Amino acid sequence: MTLFDAYLMVDWSAATRPRSGKDSIWFTLAEWSNSGLRRSKLENPRTRWSARDQLGNLLTGLLDKNKRVLVGFDFPFGYPDGTTRKLGLEGAPWHVIWQLLTDLIFDNQNNCNNRFDVADQLNKTIGHPEGPFWGHPATHTYNFLKPTRPTYENELTEKRICEKLLTKLQPVWKLNGAGSVGGQTLTGLPVVNTLRIDDRLKENSCIWPFETGLRSLEVEDIKRHPIVFTEIYPSLVAPSSSTKHVKDALQVQAIAVYMATLDRDQKLGTEFAGSPYLKQEERYVVEQEEAWILGVAGTKNQSIPYIVNIDDAFVELG
Repeated sequence: MTLFDAYLMVDWSAATRPRSGKDSIWFTLAEWSNSGLRRSKLENPRTRWSARDQLGNLLTGLLDKNKRVLVGFDFPFGYPDGTTRKLGLEGAPWHVIWQLLTDLIFDNQNNCNNRFDVADQLNKTIGHPEGPFWGHPATHTYNFLKPTRPTYENELTEKRICEKLLTKLQPVWKLNGAGSVGGQTLTGLPVVNTLRIDDRLKENSCIWPFETGLRSLEVEDIKRHPIVFTEIYPSLVAPSSSTKHVKDALQVQAIAVYMATLDRDQKLGTEFAGSPYLKQEERYVVEQEEAWILGVAGTKNQSIPYIVNIDDAFVELG
């Protein structure tokens, strides 16, 4: 038996206007059927409001069918060790910063959001003279948010533990320019938090690794919380397809196939344990504040992505 019946993979966007196609939100749902893996959804919502509503309704429907669902979002679920302490927050580090961003981020139905203003405010609170958040449009200026990368000496580190193993990953602090995942995190974590506490979902969902710990998961674990939210990195895989489509659309399909394949081969459960090379103090940091990318084994030999032939992976396209 597989751990999950379905795999919902999401490629996020911090776009400031409704957008479709390239550099917008894409998500796919892959489900096991009697004949194999079926792609039952491939969606491209133009706004984060629409994405949040679609995802919430989709997960509710899957729960109603007693489906166990792995949900992956392609942005960091945490910040480097010590961030919440620098912000003066008390409580479980991951939880308090998720709630803080949920309270601070304004993001309306047209994708207008205040992520740069929030980063400016957080930099002021942290007290680093140059950052740690950085990057903003050239048309704006901020008191505590600089356009260029700061130094991180004797302050918060630039990257989380897991990010140091994947050289192409951009730091969560970067808010503008190529690969600026920081904006996706600021706008994305409030959405995941909203889904997590949705009355329809909250009794049946959990956040990995914060609410599960770093440990191998088995079917009985998933049955207790059949929706598991995780952080993913779609570039762990390389999609191959004869279908002409934008890269983001292909990547969410490929990472869904990859997770489903690991699950089918009885290898996915151990991925929830993170890296076997983590020291005990590092495991604590990951479980409390930094999070981990599902599928990163903890070695530095993952620069060559796993190739997924999408054309052959699905028995049916929905």
